[in-house]
Amino acid sequence: MKQIQSVMTILGGLAWVAGTAAAQPAGTFTAAGNMTTPRADHTSTLLPNGKVLVAGGVQQAFPGTALASAELYDLATGSFTPAGDMTTPRSGHTATVLADGRVLIAGGSGETSAELYDPSTGAFTATGDMMIASLGWHTANLLDNGKVLISSPGSAQLYDPVAGTFALAAAYAEPLPGGVGSQSWLETGTLLPDGRVLLTGGTGAAAWTEIYDPRADAFSITGNPRAWYDVWTATLLTNGKVLFVGNEENDGLPADAEVYDPSTGTFSDAGPAMDPHEYAAAALLPDGTALITGAQLPGGNGNAASELYEPAAGTFSAAGNMITPRHEHTATLLPDGTVLIAGGYSPWPSSTPSAELYHPAAAVPAPLLFSLSGNGQGQGAIWHASTGQIASADTPAVAGEVLSMYTTSLFEGGVIPPQVAIGGQLADILYFGDAPGYPGYYQVNFRVPGGIAPGSAVPVRLNYISRPSNAVTIGVQ
Repeated sequence: MKQIQSVMTILGGLAWVAGTAAAQPAGTFTAAGNMTTPRADHTSTLLPNGKVLVAGGVQQAFPGTALASAELYDLATGSFTPAGDMTTPRSGHTATVLADGRVLIAGGSGETSAELYDPSTGAFTATGDMMIASLGWHTANLLDNGKVLISSPGSAQLYDPVAGTFALAAAYAEPLPGGVGSQSWLETGTLLPDGRVLLTGGTGAAAWTEIYDPRADAFSITGNPRAWYDVWTATLLTNGKVLFVGNEENDGLPADAEVYDPSTGTFSDAGPAMDPHEYAAAALLPDGTALITGAQLPGGNGNAASELYEPAAGTFSAAGNMITPRHEHTATLLPDGTVLIAGGYSPWPSSTPSAELYHPAAAVPAPLLFSLSGNGQGQGAIWHASTGQIASADTPAVAGEVLSMYTTSLFEGGVIPPQVAIGGQLADILYFGDAPGYPGYYQVNFRVPGGIAPGSAVPVRLNYISRPSNAVTIGVQ
């Protein structure tokens, strides 16, 4: 117990790690400079080092030639810099941060190829090919077991980052036709709090939804939304439900909205929204609200309108207008609580290099892990749950045992579990919630996974709502 009490004396000593953003008007958009290349249908991925990797896309809708180039956005400097080229030009691809911090970039532009981006080296390298080409959109979700589920019309497959290979997952419960000439689409894939994945799509005439259970490697049918939308966003809310916002067709009318409840397997009406949101982008904010930005308007041009969905009230409210109207852009939650809005079509059919930042009314910084030094580096303030001793080189952790630590910036009462990576492998989360007796701090209990390379300074990092914490170390035997 003395070990835990000594840990608590350093709480607050890491405040500098979060950083203090320059004062900005709350709930507004400000310019973030231009990307090095105009892009739409690209990816934007927050890296463990706090920078954003922007990759691929197209400069023009027609002929829609895919880009190989990539660039990095640095919040500290507020600028974009080239990051080299991917091994393959891509648009409509996916980019997924793995447990070890590398990024899996897969498919796009009819590709079966995939590659890895390593932030520590800044290099793109090829990895194993997908089993089936990415025809149209597909989805990618990092599972609790560290593998990545890639879902597309016709089939789903799993990427194993240890082997660097893809293998087919189980067949869909109700087949979604795929292949050349298919009118089927796989729109969204959402990792639910219990580790399952909700997939949504359609056949062009009806909606299609299924649940994937990675523990059983099995798909099952769940409830369908009441309408088929051309293109919609899916946002996992802090209460565990999923918000869908989109338009049935490019009519310029306010978007429909529905909420999926995993506990009942049903959809319920949550709309309409205030503005159209076909080909929009969405981001869950740390305060629990969902930011929805942009839309394609009749004729193809973008919309500047944005709005916030408040789950507790079940209502939408205006969030101001973006500086640039856009659609098929990206929205990425940053470590300081702002949201980077980048690229998209504006005006149609050209893409834009412009980027901007959304400043919410209450900017919540990314979670922090504490260290014994008090500076957020080196030996972590992480202890053996059974003894209260620090998991150090002298008293190392072992596979299968339970460790505990404190962190910040979790959502009070939320049900989305954080992800904890130890030595590049995901741990089982056993508990997360209030730290007893310490308001504003949160306790996370997790089980040490097997197969970690032993060492006196094995890195530990927490990820919550797509934002990584700082990395600290523990001893592992």
